[in-house]
Amino acid sequence: MSDELLPRVELAPEGDVDASVIWLHGLGADGHDFEPVVPMLGLPPDLRVRFVFPHAPSIPVTLNQGFVMPAWYDIQEIDLKRRHDEAGIRRSASQVRDLIALENERGIPTERIVLAGFSQGGAIALFEGLRHEKALAGVMALSTYLVCEESLDDERTQQNAQVPIFQAHGTMDPMVPIERGQAARDALVGRDYLVEWHEYPMQHAVHPDEIQDIGRWLTDRLGS
Repeated sequence: MSDELLPRVELAPEGDVDASVIWLHGLGADGHDFEPVVPMLGLPPDLRVRFVFPHAPSIPVTLNQGFVMPAWYDIQEIDLKRRHDEAGIRRSASQVRDLIALENERGIPTERIVLAGFSQGGAIALFEGLRHEKALAGVMALSTYLVCEESLDDERTQQNAQVPIFQAHGTMDPMVPIERGQAARDALVGRDYLVEWHEYPMQHAVHPDEIQDIGRWLTDRLGS
């Protein structure tokens, strides 16, 4: 684990914690973005979960005329299928591994950790979750797509070949068209991943029904 960890927001119950969710925000947001969602998940009181919301570093984003903003990697074209910033993706994946290692040091085994993300953050969650060398409790991919799919078959690990994946997308998403999410779903299912797919009548956002479905799924993954 490197000496410099990503700055982050953490929400945890008082006392002992026995599971963690590392949740990555989307382009231009920060770790506070999904903080208000936690009380809305309806998790049972005996589920002792720490939520970790890291802040992405601020970098120039080519698609936005080089404007510096929080981003997990550069986006060069509006067509999200091409020209992924592989160096940036791998840098962010390494930083996520450091956060997983921190949770391990704090007593949370990897099989009690869910890796989650929205949009860009979801792309990183999928990238690292499918390649991580220890089995995770699950991967949550919201309004997102696959990056670096061309290297997935060589790099994906047997430890997470059966990792549960919660994937959700808005039917009216103008930022990441639902076709990108469906393509990711089909690519994952075609590789025998266990995908729970949901669609909601929304744009590039989070739907109230989605929050309830996430809460149920997290309870299933992390409950006793």
